[in-house]
Order: sequence, then structure tokens, then C-alpha cells
Amino acid sequence: MNEPIPLARPDLGPREEELLLEVVRSGSLSLGPKLTQFEEDFGEWVGGGYAVAVSSGTAALHLGVRALGWGEGDKVLTTPLSFVATANAILYEGGTPVFCDIDPVTFDMDPEAAGATITDDFAGILPVHIFGYPADLPALTQLASDHDAGLMEDAAQALGAVDRLGRKVGSAGNATIFAFYPNKQMTTGEGGVLITPDKDVAERVMSERNHGRPAENNGEVEHDRLGFNYRLSDLQAAIGIAQVERLDELLNARENVAALYRERLTQLGAAPAGGEDGHDIVLPCENNADERRGWFVFVVQLPDHADRDDVIRSLDAQGIQSKAYLPCIHLLPPYRERFGFVGGEFPIAERVSARSLALPFFTSMTEGQVDRVCTGLVEALGRQP
Repeated sequence: MNEPIPLARPDLGPREEELLLEVVRSGSLSLGPKLTQFEEDFGEWVGGGYAVAVSSGTAALHLGVRALGWGEGDKVLTTPLSFVATANAILYEGGTPVFCDIDPVTFDMDPEAAGATITDDFAGILPVHIFGYPADLPALTQLASDHDAGLMEDAAQALGAVDRLGRKVGSAGNATIFAFYPNKQMTTGEGGVLITPDKDVAERVMSERNHGRPAENNGEVEHDRLGFNYRLSDLQAAIGIAQVERLDELLNARENVAALYRERLTQLGAAPAGGEDGHDIVLPCENNADERRGWFVFVVQLPDHADRDDVIRSLDAQGIQSKAYLPCIHLLPPYRERFGFVGGEFPIAERVSARSLALPFFTSMTEGQVDRVCTGLVEALGRQP
């Protein structure tokens, strides 16, 4: 029997073990030198200014919302196609997430739909670089400026992405968050980072991750503001340091696996993004001009006639993990109940969500494993490979 193929697998090695052991032997497990080094290394790699590491991408979102002053009664424009934490972070501070539809090819926030939705009373825009593909930052930044609104980028899925101006996501001068769950481009086990060019924002986030203590603290128990326990331990930071050292290698490996998928699925009749007729498997969109995806997941669109749950069960029976990815936020029970959302309000996002399937994707995938997944997918759809 073939060995099971998991949906994701972190890429960890001797360097991670070496640095973890250093931390264990040092006895400095939290708020120590490895945390500072990780923040400096990651910030330098991204090139976006001050990096503040926290316990998760969600924590980074929450503290970013607070730092930008989005609070009670504020409207923040975002996308319905994202992990639920994007909108939840707005709710945590009493704000109201307002959604607009997505681009049918990139699946990111559609600037035209955003422009038709936002008004001068919006406090901010929170675009998501979904599935690692960079949103149209120049257009959305201009839109935020036109309405005197703040902007924060959710790049939890997009480490390594490059926007159409050739800038690494996170280096464009906006507050930007990243996440390091084990399925991401790099991992710290759990963890996240907020990057900002604004020293005051960085110091506020640094304080609020540690119960509101001053960013420069001499060890005394002082609390200048309301804060949270959103710290990243030195054990996690040690893994992060090793991962940043290998980050270019990790990103290249993921890009190579994506290329194998694209080649094999094309051979099996998959259609390019934007060229489908509803009867094909549809591939993720390719890079456009200077834009480059930071490969997080490999998500295909299933044909209209496919029963996604049946496809997932069929793949599972073959030892291949897959996942429906992602549900639309506005159709989740807490959002339906609170805001009265119903189906049909954001038809592109809803169609994409209903057809999306994440296939196994990790750096060490072999050509044989990719071929097995692709063949299994075609068989699950009732076609001959």
C-alpha cells in the first residue's frame, strides 16, 4: 500500500535542533536574545522596517488593528475569502468588517468592487494576499489614501510574494502581518510577526504583546496600557532563526513543487485560471508581470459538476489528504447571526469558495507523489488519467 500523503509537512532539520538546544541550555526561554535576533533577521529579509514577533498571526492582526486605532463602530473594508481571523480581529476591537467581492482570477480583493463599497467614513482597508498571491497594492493604497483610511496587509499566506511594483510583500510601507503555523512557507510552530516602518507602532505592539509593559523594560512589573499575553518564546524564535536562514531555499522548493503540479495537471486537461468553462479543473493563476506568488498552498478549482465532499473522500481512500479551502467568512454562523448575511451577496467569492480544493503541498514532495495526487484527483472526478 502506498504511504499516505499529508496535506502539509514542516521542513525542519539539524539547524533548528541546534538552536533549540542552545535555548534549552541557556535557560532563557522567553523574551531573551533569540527573540530579538529572530525579529532582526526576519525584518531584514522582508525589508519592511521594524518586526515584532508575537504568538500567532491572529495576535499580530489583533495588535495591528489596535495600533492603527480601528475601534468601536469603525468600518474596515476586507475580503470575504480569507481565514476567519482576518475579520475576527476587527470585531475584537468593536469594529465592523465590511466585505466586497474578489477578483475572479487572483481571488484577492477586487479594487473596483472595493471602490464601489468604501466611503469616507471607513477607518481602514484590510486586504489579504490570498493563497500567497499579492493583492493589487498600488490600487488599494491609492483607494485608502483617497478616503483618508488606514491600510494593513494580511500576508499570513504570502511570505515571499512580490507585488506588481517589484516589492516584497511587507516592504511597501504598510503595517503587514505574517504567520508561521506549521503549514506556512516557514514555521515557528505557532507564531506571527507584525512589520511596520513606524517605530511608535512597533513599540506599542511590543508593549501590548507583553501585558502592556513598556517596550524598553528593566524587568519591573509596570503596565502602562492594556495588554495581552501574545509573546513568542525563545524556543519558537530559535526555530524561526533557522528557518529564515533557509527561507530562500524553502521558497524555491515550494515553487518547484507548484511547477510540478501545474505541468502534470495541464497534461491531464486542467485549464488555466480565467480560461475555464466550468467543466475543467482550474489551476491557480500564474504570475503576472512583476507579481510573484509566495507559494503557501496549491488550491485548484473543481469543475462545477463535482461533489467536493465525494472528491475529498475518494482521495482520502487513496491515502491522499485534501481540504475544502476556504469557506466564505460572511457565511459562517457567527457572521450570519450577527450581521444577517445571506448567500449571493458576493457571488464570485462564494463560487470560488464552493469549488476550491487544497491539495497536498510541502517542500519535500517528490515528483512521484505529485503524480499520484494528480492522477488520484482525476480518478476521483470520474475521469481516466
